[in-house]
Amino acid sequence: MRPLDYPDHHFLLASEGWLDLGDPEESARELRRLSKEGELHPDVLEMRWRLDAGKGEWEAALAMARALVLADPDRPSGYIHQSYCLHEMARTEEAWELLLETVERFPKDSVIPYNLACYACQLGDLMVARDWIQRAMKIRGKAEIKAMALQDTDLSLLKGYIEGL
Repeated sequence: MRPLDYPDHHFLLASEGWLDLGDPEESARELRRLSKEGELHPDVLEMRWRLDAGKGEWEAALAMARALVLADPDRPSGYIHQSYCLHEMARTEEAWELLLETVERFPKDSVIPYNLACYACQLGDLMVARDWIQRAMKIRGKAEIKAMALQDTDLSLLKGYIEGL
């Protein structure tokens, strides 16, 4: 994907900076300065997703995630964001099915098996959730995934299992 041109790149960086500083309104203001072409860039769509998700505006965030998949189908985050939005909208089975389709396409992305573990756990399939959490550990490392998983409420039913790993 071609990088953003100046000054759009500058506006995106400013938007990221404001969001990192905890000011989503100023972050969104920077994005409004983008050119029409810049608005459709995958990095900008990703940023808009972050803003919408941060506000809990899941329908808008889902639309951004879908646009991101269309703009850059080789970027795993678009698929991950779509499924996460669906999960947050209490459509976990849809989230599971959508993300499951991406496993072979992005075999080195640990977020995909990690989120599949979360969704399987929430759907009550603890054995499948265990398999996915172990797969995420193989990709990213046991210690890092374990620390994350022990804090994740979506995996609370697996806490004893995860502690024993």
